[in-house]
Amino acid sequence: MTTAQSQQGWQGVPFTQVKIHDELWKQRLEVCKQVTLRTCLDKCESTGRISNFAKAAGLMEGEFEGIYFNDSDVYKVLEGAAYLLMADRDPELEAEIDRIIGLIAAAQEPDGYLTTYYTLEAPDQKWTDMEKHEMYNGGHLIEAAVAYHAATGKRTLLDVACKLADHYDSLFGPGKRHWVEGHEEIELALIKLYHATGEERYWKLALWLLEERGHGHGHGAIWDREEWGPAYCQDDVPVRDIEKVTGHAVRAMYLYTAMADVVLASGDRTYEEALRKVWAHTVERNMYITGGIGPSRHNEGFTHDYDLPNESAYCETCASIAMVFWNHRMSLLFGEAKYADVVERAMYNGALAGISLSGDRFFYVNPLASQGDHHRTEWFDTSCCPTNLVRFLPSVGGYNYAVNEEGPVMLQFVAGTADLTLKDGSRILMKTITRYPWDGHVHVEVEPAREAEFAVRLRLPGWCRGAKLSINGENVAPADWNIDRGFLVLSRRWKPGDTIDYVMEMPVQQVHARPEVEADRGRVAVQRGPLVYCLEQADNPELVYDEFAVRPGISFGLEQRDELGGIVALTGFDGQRGYRFVPYHLWDNREPGFMQVWLKEEDDGRLYSV
Repeated sequence: MTTAQSQQGWQGVPFTQVKIHDELWKQRLEVCKQVTLRTCLDKCESTGRISNFAKAAGLMEGEFEGIYFNDSDVYKVLEGAAYLLMADRDPELEAEIDRIIGLIAAAQEPDGYLTTYYTLEAPDQKWTDMEKHEMYNGGHLIEAAVAYHAATGKRTLLDVACKLADHYDSLFGPGKRHWVEGHEEIELALIKLYHATGEERYWKLALWLLEERGHGHGHGAIWDREEWGPAYCQDDVPVRDIEKVTGHAVRAMYLYTAMADVVLASGDRTYEEALRKVWAHTVERNMYITGGIGPSRHNEGFTHDYDLPNESAYCETCASIAMVFWNHRMSLLFGEAKYADVVERAMYNGALAGISLSGDRFFYVNPLASQGDHHRTEWFDTSCCPTNLVRFLPSVGGYNYAVNEEGPVMLQFVAGTADLTLKDGSRILMKTITRYPWDGHVHVEVEPAREAEFAVRLRLPGWCRGAKLSINGENVAPADWNIDRGFLVLSRRWKPGDTIDYVMEMPVQQVHARPEVEADRGRVAVQRGPLVYCLEQADNPELVYDEFAVRPGISFGLEQRDELGGIVALTGFDGQRGYRFVPYHLWDNREPGFMQVWLKEEDDGRLYSV
């Protein structure tokens, strides 16, 4: 990889070109804007995260407050604010963000260095412990800076980011000091900075940092702990030789995201084989039905294949968000629907569970069973999850579409409009009307600027066992469908006003885990469309946690409910008793009580696998 080439793969569509009218996501976005952002800003203020910058700048007296990576929380909140400003240029919010950016700029040292912990507490210890998140903090600053510049055109934070990246580049790289950042993040951030500035040295530094791993250069707290070691931060093998997912879940996902970004930016396909192998190992052997990953509290990550306990499942919210990041890049890189399937699973289940409907209470840990003692809280000492959510939610529109050489690609089914520019420069407006995920009918209005030949791709989800398709009201028989890598390919001469009606059958499915998953043997889970459902005590007060077993062949009905934001709940009857289920991502929004995803099932002698 020597010079950046034209981008390979599919091209993502920024969320700024997508307007969401979806009843589920629009509600969540409004709460994020009105409640979650404000909650996170206030917490960053009250916990000293923001004043640390003022102290580091010499604008106020005092010692550093909190944990050495607390700067990153401020940056993530600023990134989320920038995304919200892209949709609604709120002068009051912008002024508040400008004030915080002023403190950040003032805290930057003359040579470009910026980590308030070291400036205030240990200025002589910089770059001595690769676990201390110096570049992790910087990566989140860079992402915030790129976002804020895109939102407002203001360069103050972007200039800080460039100066910081140039500082890194002056110290580290070929012929300079070795460095293995303990918590990946800087690598994907440098790719974003390259795209924002056109400076190739940034993506080249990202590549160099990736290539540092697995060669014995790492040292610090992680490497000194025998029970963790280099695998904890993915420093056990060179990245191009990765075959199995290891260590801390969020760090691993950020690494793989950056690897995919480097391929897309450079055009060099060197990492593709490693990405395919580690994806298969992650998804086929180490992913929960919710899209959650990382079963262990001990290392916030992975243990051994098929170790997927339910009540003790860790499944950090940030890890589910990172699964979205990585799998979306994989969709663009390889053009296969299975990656967008994982984006959908993680987005609608694992990630969305991390935040309450009220927008001000959060899960760090997302078990798949609880006896009633696990609840969302207002904040954490390590509050990476709330601040990650505040930047993730406003950007969900960016996972909906892509374009390739043939035309537009619908990756996710979200009601709204998208203003797409194809690779030949022509523009298409696509309007989607749907109640997805509550209903499988997706109506699409295709509005090209002028009549033209192109192909529209629609994802055929892995959960879908049947679908109907019509164009301009005329049915297209399944025998005439062109399916390519999990997408329906609709190639024709499109004209303004053309419509597509795509109806995915959405029956309730009873799912059984692979027999290797010991925790789920003799158990069944319930899924409808992309949503995993759970059983909560609030709906089933007569049941006792895990002291009942459903009979095989349970029959289900749908129940429209106004509570919990307006949902489709499920009713079930097994000939012996009735059950009520709600989407997993909505659990713990009512009175406390037990919750279960995987339910005991009476044995009828079958062997189960998905």
